[in-house]
Amino acid sequence: MSSKAKANRVRRLAEWDGQQLRGLARKHGTPLYVLDPDRVRENAARLRDAFPNADVSYALKANTTRTVLEAIETSGLGAECASAGEVQRALAAGFPAERIRYTAVNPPDRDLEYVISRSQTDDFVLTIGATDTLDRVLERGYSGRLCVRVNPGVGAGHHAKVTTGDAPQFGVPYDRAADVCTSIRKEATGVDLVGIHAHAGSGISGDDLASHRELVRRMGVLGREIGALDFIAVGGGFGVPYHPDEPPLALDSVAAATRKAYGDCDAQLAIEPGRYLVADAGVLVTTVTTVKPTAETTVVGVDAGMTTLLRPALYDAHHEIRTLTPDRDGREAMSCRIVGPICETSDVFARDRSLPAPVRGDQLAVGNAGAYGYEMSSQYNSRPRPAVVTVSGETVSRRETLSDLTRLEQNN
Repeated sequence: MSSKAKANRVRRLAEWDGQQLRGLARKHGTPLYVLDPDRVRENAARLRDAFPNADVSYALKANTTRTVLEAIETSGLGAECASAGEVQRALAAGFPAERIRYTAVNPPDRDLEYVISRSQTDDFVLTIGATDTLDRVLERGYSGRLCVRVNPGVGAGHHAKVTTGDAPQFGVPYDRAADVCTSIRKEATGVDLVGIHAHAGSGISGDDLASHRELVRRMGVLGREIGALDFIAVGGGFGVPYHPDEPPLALDSVAAATRKAYGDCDAQLAIEPGRYLVADAGVLVTTVTTVKPTAETTVVGVDAGMTTLLRPALYDAHHEIRTLTPDRDGREAMSCRIVGPICETSDVFARDRSLPAPVRGDQLAVGNAGAYGYEMSSQYNSRPRPAVVTVSGETVSRRETLSDLTRLEQNN
């Protein structure tokens, strides 16, 4: 096992250097995302060691900042891209085209046109999830490597909104997939069918692992039926522990079970994790702006909100929260509701969360914010997006200003 892969299987929020985070917040302001590229590389090494014979690609949707992409590319992983923009970002970060798979769902015309135009010189794998999409691809003169996305009829994930494997919008129905592949080989001139793909969902762990194994088993069976494929991709993000008492994923055991479920197949197994690589490589630092005692709870207002980190509002997701103020140990613990500045009842980071008695000006760190944090941030409520820096203080993305909010408008 490589030295980087020997690092702790999970990085808890308490392990981040509080003094360092406070210093970054003083210099760059809050809300502030802090990323650790070394942790990304450690997670990549752990995945490669657990799946030594698999094609490991990173699902860019988790975090597309250049710093993260460069760390993953130099670790030797491929890029799984769900949009033309992600393809462009992967190329800009140095991923060779032959290590990029474009796996869009119901792609807009402009996305297809961009990817197909680039395919004249770049050897991507283009994935289609419907025969209608195949027609659109062929109408535009695509000739190159093709993959078929399959709906395996089984899904898994940390929330119903991210469980994809059994949702009808994702992929060709399992019982039709072999016939579609046969038809492509007979009728689609110039196209090279190289793989099949299925996506279980996001944040897979615990009881969901049984569903993941069943998906892998079904895809192995289908791959053997189709034959002559370069790879079979079983997409879906391996879970990370968001709760402090939740154990880390036993990755070696998951890998062994995945290989067993896959069975004896000539096609290379491909996996496409996202959050596992980046979640614990990022934190969000925010400042307390309001402390309001109420009959129900103590409301702690912070300068980050659902526009900064959407997951709690969208998925009721749990993120650990830690007070960074040095004198926190001398304060009495109290139950708090931590909320943002958006005029939405859903703009809540945590309810009934115990914190040292909060004081305006305190800085809080929100853990496991490296995945789907900055990536899902928005300008809703006309709020500029936050800055992103590395732990060493390098700027990844500058903080937006009020003038940035109208920069794209015609009459600004």
